[in-house]
Amino acid sequence: MTESLPRGLLIDPMTIAPPLPVAFRLLHSTLSLPPIDLAACVARRAQHHSIIIALYHQKQATTWRLIEMASGRALSLHLAAVAVACLAAVAPVAADWISGSATFYGGSDASGTMGGACGYGNLYATGYGTNTAALSSSLFNNGAACGECYQVTCDQSSSPSCKPGVTVTITATNLCPPDYSKPSNDGGWCNPPRRHMDMAQPAWEKIGVYRAGIIPMKYQRVPCARSGGVRFTINGNDYFDLVLITNVGGAGSVSSVQIKGSRTGWVAMSRNWGANWQSNSYLRGQSVSFTVTLTNGQRRVFQDAAPANWGFGQTFTTGAQFY
Repeated sequence: MTESLPRGLLIDPMTIAPPLPVAFRLLHSTLSLPPIDLAACVARRAQHHSIIIALYHQKQATTWRLIEMASGRALSLHLAAVAVACLAAVAPVAADWISGSATFYGGSDASGTMGGACGYGNLYATGYGTNTAALSSSLFNNGAACGECYQVTCDQSSSPSCKPGVTVTITATNLCPPDYSKPSNDGGWCNPPRRHMDMAQPAWEKIGVYRAGIIPMKYQRVPCARSGGVRFTINGNDYFDLVLITNVGGAGSVSSVQIKGSRTGWVAMSRNWGANWQSNSYLRGQSVSFTVTLTNGQRRVFQDAAPANWGFGQTFTTGAQFY
């Protein structure tokens, strides 16, 4: 039986015998990884091994800890490959700053940003707040970008209307539709192929001077940090389940979803619109589970996310999150 890992005792990987395979050591020395629990990943992928690997961050230095459990078996190349696979699933891709432009909308309190093409509704209540943006269609990708997080800064080399040295992290919650009646460089800011963000005004004013109206900006994709667990809101009717998935950390954006009742098998869902996913399963009177895969390949099973007495219109907050 796998024991839980005690916290706090840190061991440098280079001091552990037997030495870690080269690929594993290379990952340790070169990747800047988010704080995650590798134990669960390795346990899932290699349950027949009695070794668990955990990853910690301390003062921005990554330290490994290997704990050899009951069987006393040495770390095999196979298990190392398993660990590498787990790491690859969460390793962020190095991002370059990308040039684009940014305007603002929604008023000084961002009240005009509520709702939106991702379906998140009241952004205050769902935890997204005022650091949000509507993306041009080139970035929105038919809703596949919903929930993604971007670090944005004003391009000081191209405009005197920047607030120097300031960045803001925003979440994609809406679509900025094209306006083909206007030129792309004069009002049609969201026309493809422009990379444009129509940011909530409070977020925009952190990086730009109000009177400018539009600024050149640079952005990069960053992991999303969320408070609490992933949420599932179930709407629809008996033979049409429409599930809104919110408060997703890590990559933020969802690439695929499966749904399962306590008396059914797993059924693939399809994106209906924004962050809403649909299926035609009859799940009344059954506890409901979900398997969610993010756009970076991370996958998590939310077992019994909704109890058997769930009802349409209810939101269920899980105890699990992506990082």
